[in-house]
Amino acid sequence: MKISIGSDHGGFELKSALIASLTEDGHEIVDRGTDSTASVDYPDFGEAVAKDVAGKTVDYGVLICTTGIGISISANKVHGVRAAVCHNEDAAEFSRRHNDANIICFGQKYDTPYMAAKMTRIFINTPQEPGERHERRIQKIAAIEAED
Repeated sequence: MKISIGSDHGGFELKSALIASLTEDGHEIVDRGTDSTASVDYPDFGEAVAKDVAGKTVDYGVLICTTGIGISISANKVHGVRAAVCHNEDAAEFSRRHNDANIICFGQKYDTPYMAAKMTRIFINTPQEPGERHERRIQKIAAIEAED
């Protein structure tokens, strides 16, 4: 799979570890930065990865900041993106299964490289659960976006 990944300075170390893990798993990685722990603004990286995902130039996105929250808020401003902050395996699975999330977000403060890699594998390998109830809800989210 082709995965776009980005972080701010607060997620740089976890991003580096995830790139190594995902590359080892055979995935093609698009690294949208940052490239150090020097202070930067997370919305820039959230937007870059979100645009890759919304433009369908990649299969999924991964974003990291200190908590996962700020960068997910930024990514969710891009139409067609459903970015989910996940701190456990169940959330990673159900964000895909029920919400058809296309970007997984982590907080370097809370998530170890091992668990982030494990949750990413679960995320990218879990299909959206078929069924009218989930699709109806995803369509309602898209309708909210269309109101902008």
